[in-house]
Amino acid sequence: MSSSRLPDSLPRHVTRMWPKREAEILVGGSIYWVIKGQIQCRQKILRMEEVIGEDGIRRCAIILDPKLHRTHTATKRPFQGWRYLKPEDSPADLPEGRTAEEPLPLELSQALAEIGVI
Repeated sequence: MSSSRLPDSLPRHVTRMWPKREAEILVGGSIYWVIKGQIQCRQKILRMEEVIGEDGIRRCAIILDPKLHRTHTATKRPFQGWRYLKPEDSPADLPEGRTAEEPLPLELSQALAEIGVI
């Protein structure tokens, strides 16, 4: 669907379906963003709000922490991370000091992720 900001200025991602595992997601869940076939960062989910679209259909606004946390890259097709990514399958956050490092070439990063090194 879409990501946007409303008057509280927090980013939000609006989706058609309300998560069935809402309680589980709200205790530390994150959206993991897939960029060019790689999970590269995440945003913590703060809460969920009902949104009624212009078409009258009920939707779920997932309210996000504005801070992006860079993660180790992991090869992944686009997916609904708040629904399907289990904690044990999620990539670890990069240490704070590594945010300014030069990224690995994409091919090397993908190869390392495929064998589980990063």
